[in-house]
Amino acid sequence: MVAVVVRTVIERGPKGRKCAAVALDWPGWSRGAKEPQVAFETLAAYRDRYRPVARLAGLEDEFDRSGELEIVEDHVGPGSTDFWGISFAPASTERQLMASDELERKLTLLQAAWRYFDEVAARVSPELRRGPRGGGRDRDGIIAHLFVNEGEDFSKRIGARTPAEVILTPQGLRAHRETYLAAIRERNAREWKVGQNWTLPFLIRHTAFHVLDHAWEMEDRDLSSEDQSPAASESARGSAPAS
Repeated sequence: MVAVVVRTVIERGPKGRKCAAVALDWPGWSRGAKEPQVAFETLAAYRDRYRPVARLAGLEDEFDRSGELEIVEDHVGPGSTDFWGISFAPASTERQLMASDELERKLTLLQAAWRYFDEVAARVSPELRRGPRGGGRDRDGIIAHLFVNEGEDFSKRIGARTPAEVILTPQGLRAHRETYLAAIRERNAREWKVGQNWTLPFLIRHTAFHVLDHAWEMEDRDLSSEDQSPAASESARGSAPAS
């Protein structure tokens, strides 16, 4: 069986300060850096970290059969790409309508990303390792940031906004996610476009990226398995990378 390459897009900031590498067919698998080659290599290094998401989506076998990363597009994004090192523009193929099977596959992976985030949030320590300058949100701060940003920013682009006071409740979060998926399906069915830089395929993968980026952040900063004595905690804070 011939392995299918992982279609990869490089997005550069207009001033060349930062860039992002994106796996087009696996929403959420995306990493940024200052140089395209570094972003590409970091994306490849995150293959094993993305695998649990594919497993939760029931796509583990397909993921394991995937071949090498292959750059299929290299484009310039908006200023936000330079600032954040995150993809903020759709690839050329993401400006096209999605077939129903493609849509459902991507939504399944988005739901797996949500589930993965929820599982990580349930097992990491409430306090997370700080950077050398004491920066970074704690666990509950990350959860609130993620949910509110998704409910009030991403969602408004498809007319499915969920207020912060609603999405920060278990029932409200469940309702938000159901509404979000339904709104994407409805708009794709009637060939509706979100906007120049917020097409539906881009919206799905950008949402999944935001979810997984913060899930991986919580894993990297988790203190639950460490010796929490004052001396050990001070040592961990002093050696941790900047947030």
